Amino acid sequence: MGGFLFGYDSSVINGAVEAIRSRYGIGSAELAQVIAIALIGCAIGAATAGRIADRIGRIRCMQIAATLFTISAVGSALPFALWDLAFWRIVGGFAIGMASVIGPAYIAEVAPPAYRGRLGSFQQAAIVVGIAVSQLVNWGLLNAAGGNQRGRLLGLEAWQVMLGVMVVPAALYGLLSFAIPESPRFLLSVGRRERARRILAEIEGDHIDLDARVAEIENAMKREHRSSFKDLLGGSFLFKRIVWIGIGLSAFQQFVGINVAFYYSATLWQSVGVNPTESFLYSFTTSIINIVGTVIAMIFVDRIGRRPLALIGSSGMVAGLALEAWAFSYPLAGGKLPATQGWVALIAAHVFVLFFALSWGVVVWVLLGEMFPNKLRAAALGVAASAQWIANWAITASFPSLADWNLAGTYVIYAAFAALSIPFVLKFVNETKGKALEEMG
Repeated sequence: MGGFLFGYDSSVINGAVEAIRSRYGIGSAELAQVIAIALIGCAIGAATAGRIADRIGRIRCMQIAATLFTISAVGSALPFALWDLAFWRIVGGFAIGMASVIGPAYIAEVAPPAYRGRLGSFQQAAIVVGIAVSQLVNWGLLNAAGGNQRGRLLGLEAWQVMLGVMVVPAALYGLLSFAIPESPRFLLSVGRRERARRILAEIEGDHIDLDARVAEIENAMKREHRSSFKDLLGGSFLFKRIVWIGIGLSAFQQFVGINVAFYYSATLWQSVGVNPTESFLYSFTTSIINIVGTVIAMIFVDRIGRRPLALIGSSGMVAGLALEAWAFSYPLAGGKLPATQGWVALIAAHVFVLFFALSWGVVVWVLLGEMFPNKLRAAALGVAASAQWIANWAITASFPSLADWNLAGTYVIYAAFAALSIPFVLKFVNETKGKALEEMG
């Protein structure tokens, strides 16, 4: 549910972009800041979630996030002014940032090594389902409002209802957090040894040697101390090498422009002549492709490994983004792309999302949950996730202005980053498939 809300809250704004522009009479630059400002909250939430989770537990951290998601949904649906809407988006962003850290960390800590990649990929699976459901709900509400984002529904404008519906999964997330066990590693860190034993027996099976498993975790914990920002420092470039690799993975995941497809796709298709209802439908079909790609990644992440999937995905993304750039380079005829270029753009957009989803969408979250040594994990994951949100903000805030400047050129930039990710993976990223967390280092 944390991953679902992460995806839902991140992309539901896609259905409200043009309505917000119209209601508040703002230009592309201001609009971009309102859309992107949530990502500042995401970065802060991601940076602090690890410390919060180490102090009060993984489950309590989830419950705080659920509360913030709920508050944000209500506030975003009932804004008094543009600044008010921006504030509630920051609150929601803080919750997304917390969810982006606590989900992978919790899964990595409770999953047996042989299944950790597959189970870690459930975070991304939940994210893409959340994205798809948000687009389906937006499309349904738009149709109910007669194809007008500012049409009246339940006494509000349609876009307000789109943002407010998130209160339902947010409340469910909070309730379900009471039904799962605390991380055994956290329990051992606070001296609750018997409770940790019972949970290990639940999640890894009675056939394991519980005494040996507990001793293994405790011995690993004795060799470390609670991670802090200071632990990440080292070398001549501020951070340790492994931390920079995590930051690099996070940055490349965003610099290929994936979130343009989920924050601005309706606006993008309308800008090249697609009517609003069809543009919402294309946003939904892209989200379905996102789910298909994620399922493929879940099947193969523990079979062929993290690095091969990343390299396959980078190659496919380069092709998809290059084709989009080619299609968007043609001038509009009668407010629309020529038929051939229009179809190429639509297919290439789906190809790009497919290859992202079957690779970087899953692989990065799996790697970030498991690649760091135990003594660095919580703090390093927080920094890497914060870098991801800052990179996401940079892409989201710049896209409207870049698109006004040169839409084809914007996609050339994204394709260049996809191409650069290939040598980055080959040179810096080590395979983590099948290794225990205590082996990382």
